[in-house]
Amino acid sequence: MIEETSQDGALRRDLAFHYRLYSAADSTGECFFLLHGSGVDETTLVPLAREIAPRATLIAVRGRVVQEDGFRWFARITPTLFEQASIRTETDAFAGFVADAATHHHLDLSRTIFIGYSNGANLVSSLMLLHPGLVERAALLRPMPVLDDMPATDLSKVRVLMIAGAADLTYAPFAPALVTLLSRHGAEIDARIVPSGHEFGSADAAIVRQWLPGSAAVATAG
Repeated sequence: MIEETSQDGALRRDLAFHYRLYSAADSTGECFFLLHGSGVDETTLVPLAREIAPRATLIAVRGRVVQEDGFRWFARITPTLFEQASIRTETDAFAGFVADAATHHHLDLSRTIFIGYSNGANLVSSLMLLHPGLVERAALLRPMPVLDDMPATDLSKVRVLMIAGAADLTYAPFAPALVTLLSRHGAEIDARIVPSGHEFGSADAAIVRQWLPGSAAVATAG
């Protein structure tokens, strides 16, 4: 079932997560899965993604946990403490969604980048650790580690861009721990800091845009 009248960007409910598909007539074949932050919806990262790669196909996905007037990806106890069962349940469900969306829309996962912001970035990092092989490239904006128990995952084929905000007093202090964690599992990390708080903007888009060609070249060589 599809809501709204426009085919491009209409809300789709045919898979486990609600999502919107945005395609370009002159698509490069590159695909972005977009995972929003807490308390909003799937549309919030679309302008950023268009700034990064105007010709990419976008899969903008909505988290399933309701929070006030918006959505999130898994339940939280405090702003920096999260329900572990919720993380694993929603990460498992999202892994299935990615596979189904790739089949349904003929997406090439080898040319796919996962862009997550805040709670969405934390879902992506959990996806890498709990479902190895699904994510090859990811850009994580304002992330932090959320899993209490770490599986023995090989991330040697994964390329990750992490962008923290210098003035993000709540979450930026946790970013180095995530860099260390993913590096210990073998991921190649490019860690950056922008002069902002928890919000994202054009500075993030510029960094992701610069990182993408290099990450693709490394992934192809690997």
